[in-house]
Amino acid sequence: MPVRVIVSLTVWDRAMAQITFVLPDGERRIIDAKAGESVMDAAIRHNIPGIEAECGGGCTCATCHIYIDGDWSKALGIPSEEEEDMLDFVYAVKATSRLSCQIHLSDDLDGLVVHIPRRQL
Repeated sequence: MPVRVIVSLTVWDRAMAQITFVLPDGERRIIDAKAGESVMDAAIRHNIPGIEAECGGGCTCATCHIYIDGDWSKALGIPSEEEEDMLDFVYAVKATSRLSCQIHLSDDLDGLVVHIPRRQL
């Protein structure tokens, strides 16, 4: 009797975006992230130090703070009002500060470069 095999692929299985995390000491870690996942989830999955993510991505703790590199800020647009409120609590906030839980990856963000702050909160 023939065996029937069903293969199910999701968009996450096929589409990837590369992210470079620049650690506070200047070390660069380049990872492949799944399209649709947040920068925070990708960082956690790849054991990137400095992303604490205490709330698990609910935009309620600000412990996934990052700095967006260069022109990428324009590509990401402005933070939501909720994200802006949480950024008021971060350590050393800058114009390029964002919460990594609020940035969801797509092909347009392939090559994204983010910097991890020296500390969260």
